[in-house]
Amino acid sequence: MNATQSATTNVLRDFYINMTTFHQRACYSLQALNTNPAMKKIITAITLTGSLILPAAAEPALTIYNQNFAVVRDSVPLDLKPGANSVRYPGATAQVEPDSVILRDPAGKHLLQILEQNYRNDPVSEPLLLSLFEGKTIDFQNVRMKDNTAVREIIPGKIVRSGYVPGGGNEQPIIEVNGKLQFSLPGQPLFPDLGSDTILKPAFNWLLQSDKSGVFDAEVGYVTGGFDWSASYNLVSPEKGDLVDLVGWITMNNTSGKTFENAKIKLMAGDVNKIQPPQNRYRMVTAMAGRAMDALEAPAVTEKAFDEFHLYSIARPTTLHDRETKQVEFVHAEKMFAPTIYVYDGATGYRFYGLNYDQGYGSSDNKKIIVQREFKNAETNQLGIALPKGKLRFYRRDADSQLQFVGENQIDHTPRNETVRVTTGNAFDLIGERKQTNFRVDTADKWIDETFEIKLRNRKKDAPVEIRVVEHLYRWSNWNLTAKSDEFTKKDAQTIEFRIPVKPDEERTVTYTVHYSW
Repeated sequence: MNATQSATTNVLRDFYINMTTFHQRACYSLQALNTNPAMKKIITAITLTGSLILPAAAEPALTIYNQNFAVVRDSVPLDLKPGANSVRYPGATAQVEPDSVILRDPAGKHLLQILEQNYRNDPVSEPLLLSLFEGKTIDFQNVRMKDNTAVREIIPGKIVRSGYVPGGGNEQPIIEVNGKLQFSLPGQPLFPDLGSDTILKPAFNWLLQSDKSGVFDAEVGYVTGGFDWSASYNLVSPEKGDLVDLVGWITMNNTSGKTFENAKIKLMAGDVNKIQPPQNRYRMVTAMAGRAMDALEAPAVTEKAFDEFHLYSIARPTTLHDRETKQVEFVHAEKMFAPTIYVYDGATGYRFYGLNYDQGYGSSDNKKIIVQREFKNAETNQLGIALPKGKLRFYRRDADSQLQFVGENQIDHTPRNETVRVTTGNAFDLIGERKQTNFRVDTADKWIDETFEIKLRNRKKDAPVEIRVVEHLYRWSNWNLTAKSDEFTKKDAQTIEFRIPVKPDEERTVTYTVHYSW
């Protein structure tokens, strides 16, 4: 088994652990999107070849991963006889991984074996049909005006080159008309009958071995590309204060080539090992779904731990159209404590890489003081669930209660009871200055003394602030502060932090001397 098959098998193995009892599990009563609950059911038919044509299930299930793939599960109605049965299933996506297919009887009463499987993924189109008749002559219908009257004429033309490119894209066709070649169609092509083997949509043709006859619903599952999902968060703060409102959204994208109606959707968060083969990308047409407004219902999404990852379940079945983007609110918190933090790192980018006694190293001056927001992912903040990685946008209300955008950043996967801290930008009215005031080195006795002076200015009119001054002790691993103007906290082996309160229109000065020895 190769690496791709192994990864696929592992995903499907976990997906099918609870498949037998899936329909018996209670679904949380939750708020959901406004969706059309109508289900489309197609009656099975027998073709002239004797193959059973199976419709897609009315309520499929999806587990979407944020790595551009999903696991699909459908119920497949079967009417089998003992022995070999030819079955056609036209319900797959256009980006299915054919070797990931699993077909079984969930009740365990029938032993099924796929003796042979064929997957066809070129739905009927004009370029495809032209390719089927390359080297042959067909009729083209052309409409031209004669004496202000539309006249239809039939033009025979030989298809020298169809222009069809498998997997998407087209080249210019070449048609021979009256012994001359032209790089365009002479009219609308009129194709002869194709017979009963027409590909109207991506389809599996199975040769199934059954141990006995029976009519039952089998379950088919497979891995497919063309799906992804992401999380995003909007944080709104008042004009003043640290109590904010947070709304989290889940955004799902379907470019698989298939619409899933009334699907039960779950979303897997975490870094799942999956080999991604190269594949064509569809252009995405965005259609944002409306938000359910029934305040009496519970949240639309629930979260729980699953293996080493986290699984988010959308409450009720929803329709996810092909080439659609759908959004669902999954977390909501009001009056959450999220204080603003100001950080001055005057030596941004300079770190410890080994012994360094170059006096100029780290002497460049960065004046920017960055602004950060911090909150605890805990029940005390009406959160306390695993937050998937995503974009966090910040808004603040102005004096007129109008929302103003004040920054955005990314957050990583954040477990419950962990702290989220993100940078939103630089402070306009806060300034920092850092300069080296003394430097001595003795390579014979193996020591360095270095002194820095850091000035902090607050030009806000009426807002006192606390600025966290971060200093990187980057010259050597063995260090000691021999002098300091303020108390500090050791953050790690090479970093210290001073917390300095600065009143409006005040300037504060921080100094320290560090002694390195080796």
